Amino acid sequence: MKRFCLVFVFAFATICSAAYLSTVGATTATNPQEGHGSKGHGNEHSMSVKAYEEFHDVLRPLQHEALPAKDFAKIRAQSSLLIKRGKALVKLGVPKGTKAEHKDEFARGLAKFNEALAKFKSDAKKGTDAQLTASYSAVHDTFETLADLLPRG
Repeated sequence: MKRFCLVFVFAFATICSAAYLSTVGATTATNPQEGHGSKGHGNEHSMSVKAYEEFHDVLRPLQHEALPAKDFAKIRAQSSLLIKRGKALVKLGVPKGTKAEHKDEFARGLAKFNEALAKFKSDAKKGTDAQLTASYSAVHDTFETLADLLPRG
């Protein structure tokens, strides 16, 4: 009887532990951006402007998969789509709902972003891998600045 009770308690504890860990793992694993800091990736990417979310959908795998793996072929292959979606952001201009105190900064950020896109476009076609890395990083960083200024809510 003692042996049965020990086996039962052990089995119960194992099942409870597994259930707990799967729940904790699910809640932490659903946020792949965790660990980027408060500034990285536009406040965890719940962006209020659809075009920014669509741009980020292309940017994220390049930043977190292709760039660390030095998969420059993938970055070059996705460059046309990234540029197309980036130009849509520039065309959109300063989004409605942007705080008045952020509008000038947003407009300057869009100009820098547009310049970064142009350089990236050139480097994706003819640049070295080092040039591509630098211009891609400029696109990423200027996008992050814009994402941080997006209207919330």
